[in-house]
Amino acid sequence: MTTLGTPLSPSATRVMLLGSGELGKEVLIALQRLGVETIAVDRYPDSPGQQLAHHAHTIDMSDPEQLKALIQSCKPHLVVPEIEAIATPALEELEAAGQVRVIPTARAARLTMDREGIRRLAAESLGLPTSPYRFCDSLDELRRAIDEGIGYPCIVKPVMSSSGKGQSRIDSEEDIEGAWNYAMSGGRVSHGRIIVEGFVDFDYEITLLTVRALDEDGAVRTHFCEPIGHRQEAGDYVESWQPQPMAELALRRAEEVARKVTDDLGGLGVFGVELFVKGDQVWFSEVSPRPHDTGLVTMISQWQSEFELHARAILGLPVDTQLRSPGASAVIYGGVDARGVVFEGVDEALRIPQSEVRLFGKPESFVKRRMGVAVAYDENIDAARDRARRVAGCITVKRSAIQS
Repeated sequence: MTTLGTPLSPSATRVMLLGSGELGKEVLIALQRLGVETIAVDRYPDSPGQQLAHHAHTIDMSDPEQLKALIQSCKPHLVVPEIEAIATPALEELEAAGQVRVIPTARAARLTMDREGIRRLAAESLGLPTSPYRFCDSLDELRRAIDEGIGYPCIVKPVMSSSGKGQSRIDSEEDIEGAWNYAMSGGRVSHGRIIVEGFVDFDYEITLLTVRALDEDGAVRTHFCEPIGHRQEAGDYVESWQPQPMAELALRRAEEVARKVTDDLGGLGVFGVELFVKGDQVWFSEVSPRPHDTGLVTMISQWQSEFELHARAILGLPVDTQLRSPGASAVIYGGVDARGVVFEGVDEALRIPQSEVRLFGKPESFVKRRMGVAVAYDENIDAARDRARRVAGCITVKRSAIQS
């Protein structure tokens, strides 16, 4: 039987999020609805999650000493990594000493914080089908990797980045140097290493949200949400929809791949498993041991969103992955570089039926920064996608005339 305490009391159940952006904010809301005392940590002040958590801290989470000191001071029962740039050896040390439980595990956080760890696990240890790949530490190595078998077109990514930052496609030799420089500028932690992947001629790509939760007997059981289709630009998601229609065999194979990789990573919670699909063939791409940005659609499409599923699973509570209605999401970009921006057109957007808007409350806008998301539902998935895009298109981010 799971026991939950009372916030801000000696009995409190304390959960610390490392990274408190828009996804972390929704996890914090789900935790607070269950009476959990929340601690939001981020690299910049006034992040979306810090604005509502019981406690907020701003540190360099890639600094092991800062990270260990904060965890030992706050004494959370659970530590939930929400970004990649974290000193995971410090988490492994604290977990091994029994000082904290890391979600899903400290090992999983280490393996998935960079593309090299998880790709080698998936392809070389688990034998999952993946695109051909090489890791490179220099521009010359990248050129050789392409010439010696990767070929054109190919995709270059920093080994550690998020939301498509530093990712680009190479179609010819003339693109190589620019792709390398872009990857060097886009990584969360600069260590001059990239992955170059051969291009997979897929029909579509999906995120298969995979939930590891306890059943009534206390055993770990794996649950799957309906597959989420998504469209990306420059490696960054711009819209998603659920469910993505799939052939029965392809879905079964996708679930087999997701189960195999998440069983190896272990622990409890939501995993965002990204897969390429062509016909009945499925290739593993990446996995995040946390809610996924493409899963924002679940706030309107599922009875329990991916954030509620994550909160329940990590606390040992029952989960329900059932679809409520087909739905879609569309990103609202900043479109401007400014602090303390204002949003126009929200009233117009919310007049569109069967839709919702979520503004993240980020203190600073960039041209390509996600500042919000529109979500919509409809029995027809194409209609839901169209509605979400129209809602997002109503909203404009502008500089505020009021400056401090």
